[in-house]
Amino acid sequence: MYESEGCKFQSELGSDKTAAQILTNYPDNVSDAELCYAGATSFDNDAKTLRKIHEAAEARVTEQPTRLVRTIGRWSLVALIINTMIGASIFGLPALIAARLGRWSPLGFLAAFAGIAVIAACMAEVASQFREAGGPYLYARAAFGPFLAIQNGWLTWLSRIAAVSAVANLFITYLGEFFPSVKQPLARAAVLTILIGFLAAVNYRGVTGGNWVSNFFTVTKVTLLSFFILAGLAALLLHPAIRVTPPATPTTAADWFEALLLMIYSYGGFEAALIASGETRDARKDIPFALFTAIAATTLLYIAVQYLVIHTIPNAGASSAPVVDSARRFLSPLGVQVVAAGTLVSAYGYLSANMLHTPRITFAMGERGDFPAFFGKVHPRFRTPHVSIMIFAAILLFFSIAGNFRWNAMLSSVARLFVYGSVAAALSVLRRKQPDADRFRLPFGITIAVLALIFTGVMVTRMHFGELIVISITAGLAFVNWLWARKRADASKTKNEALL
Repeated sequence: MYESEGCKFQSELGSDKTAAQILTNYPDNVSDAELCYAGATSFDNDAKTLRKIHEAAEARVTEQPTRLVRTIGRWSLVALIINTMIGASIFGLPALIAARLGRWSPLGFLAAFAGIAVIAACMAEVASQFREAGGPYLYARAAFGPFLAIQNGWLTWLSRIAAVSAVANLFITYLGEFFPSVKQPLARAAVLTILIGFLAAVNYRGVTGGNWVSNFFTVTKVTLLSFFILAGLAALLLHPAIRVTPPATPTTAADWFEALLLMIYSYGGFEAALIASGETRDARKDIPFALFTAIAATTLLYIAVQYLVIHTIPNAGASSAPVVDSARRFLSPLGVQVVAAGTLVSAYGYLSANMLHTPRITFAMGERGDFPAFFGKVHPRFRTPHVSIMIFAAILLFFSIAGNFRWNAMLSSVARLFVYGSVAAALSVLRRKQPDADRFRLPFGITIAVLALIFTGVMVTRMHFGELIVISITAGLAFVNWLWARKRADASKTKNEALL
C-alpha cells in the first residue's frame, strides 16, 4: 500500500479508479512520484492512500541512489532483535538476580516478560505502520510532532550508545581472561578501535554485509547457549549429585523492583532493531512476528540459564562469572573454555547488531531536518547512511574508552524506559491520526497501552539521582536541538515564500 507525494497522477486519487488502474495508466511516470508505504510519512503528507501493493513501484523506489535498500527479511529481523537483546549481560546478570530473588529468580523472568510483553505489543502495532528508518523517534514525530520526537531521538541514541559501550567494556574484561595484557590502557584502546572500526567498515559498505555479520553472531551465540543449557539439564538429570538446592532467600518489594530493572536491561534492545525499518521488506507483517518470536525465544533462554545457575552453584549470588562457574560443574575444561568464548561471541555480536541499526536514528533525524542534513546522507554506491555510521562509531569508541560497564548499563536502562513510555502513548494518538493506516491491529490496544505506561512509570521511580542528572542534561541538549531545527524550518519557509 502506498501514498503518493506530489506525483503526476495525484489528481486521480480521488476518482473511482483502482490503484492498479492508476499505476497502469502511468507506467513510465512512477519514478517521478515519491512513493512510500501508508503511514510512513503521513505527518507531512496529505495525499490519499493507494489501496494496492505494487511490487514494481517499490522496486523502482528502493533502487534510487538516495534511498536505503530493503534487504532485511522476516527471519533476519528476528535474528537482529535476538542479537540486540542477548549481549554479554546474560553471562553476568544471573548472579545479581539470584542474589535478590534466590530460588524465585527463574520466575522473576516471567514477571519481567509480562512487563516487556505489553511494551512490545504496543511497539508491534505502532512500528508496523512505518516503512522508514528511525524507530521510536519516527513514531514520536508522527504522533506528537518534532519537539517530543527530538527528545525521543536523543534518549534513544543515548540509551544505545550507553548500552553498547557497556558491552564493549565487558568484552575487554572477558578477553582479559585469555589475554591479560589487553586490560592495559593503550592495549585496551587499540583493541576497541579495531573491534569497532571493523564493524563500522562492514556496515559502511552495505546493509547486506552488516546483516550477514549480525545473523552469523546470532546463530553462533544461540548455539553456544543452547549447548550450555542442554548439557546442564542432561547433567542434572543423569548426575543428580551435582544439583544444589537454592537457599530460601527472604525477598522484599525492593528486591523485586531491583531484579526487574536488571531483567529489563537484559531484555533491552528489541526496540532498537526496529530503527532499521527503512531496510525491512514488509514491516506490517514482519515486525509483529519478529518481536513476539524473538522475545519469547529469549525468555526461554534466560529462564533456562537462570535455572541452571541457581541449581549448580552453591552460592550463585556471590559468583562473578555465574555461567562459567556453572559450566565447571558439569563440563570438561574444554567445554568450559567454549562457554567462556561464547561470552566474547555474544558481546561482539551485540556490537555488530547495534552498529547495523543505531546509526539510522541520526540518519532519520537528519533526513527530516531535525539534525544537520549531512547525517541524512546516503552513500551513492553502498546505499548506507555512511556519515551517521562513522559518527556513531567515533562516539561509541569515546564512550567505551572513557566509561565503565556499571555506569553505562544503568544509564541505558533508565533512558530506554522513557522511550518505551513514548511508544505506548503513541498507540492511541496514531489510531486517531491515522485510522486507515495499513498496520497490525493490536486487540485491546488501548488497555495494553495503559498497562505499559503504568509499568514504565513505576520502573522510572527507581531512578537514582545520578541518572536523573544525565537524563536532564540530555533533555536540555534535545531542547536546544529543537530550537535550532525550528529556526531552520522557519528560515526555509520564509525563503520559499519569498521565492513565490
